[in-house]
Amino acid sequence: MANCCCPGAAETTDCPSVCPASGTKGIPVAVGTVKALVTARALSRLAAVEHRFCADPSCDVVYFDAHGGCFTRRDLQVAVWQKEPAGDRAICYCFDETEAAIREEIRTIGHSSAVDRVRAHVAARRCACEVRNPRGACCLGELIAAVERIQCEAGAAVPSAAVRV
Repeated sequence: MANCCCPGAAETTDCPSVCPASGTKGIPVAVGTVKALVTARALSRLAAVEHRFCADPSCDVVYFDAHGGCFTRRDLQVAVWQKEPAGDRAICYCFDETEAAIREEIRTIGHSSAVDRVRAHVAARRCACEVRNPRGACCLGELIAAVERIQCEAGAAVPSAAVRV
């Protein structure tokens, strides 16, 4: 994705590809991301092996590994965007862009500049998505989709700059 701050995690075969709880295909995530986001108590259970991220909103599992290890929502220090109901979710973990803030910006001035703000931070090499985002990857695509969705809900026009990827 253009203007993204980090590449996706490398695909390997050490870890099962589906979540043991939901059967959802997992997304590879670096062990450093898991280490950074689990609670101190959960960190004591971490195996330094490949992990995958389960994005299924109905599943309590966030990370799983090939040895049967799982970390659930309560094992994380942050709320996981994909697992929370729409409304006030954090979308950008590096720069605190939330659905509520985007909604308020659209209500107040008629559009959101969240995508442009995050792109400016990415260009300045300030982001740390690989560590701060539970998915371990850039949030820009999710941010663009959220801005478009919220603008449509509000009946606001979607500026062409918001959809550039």
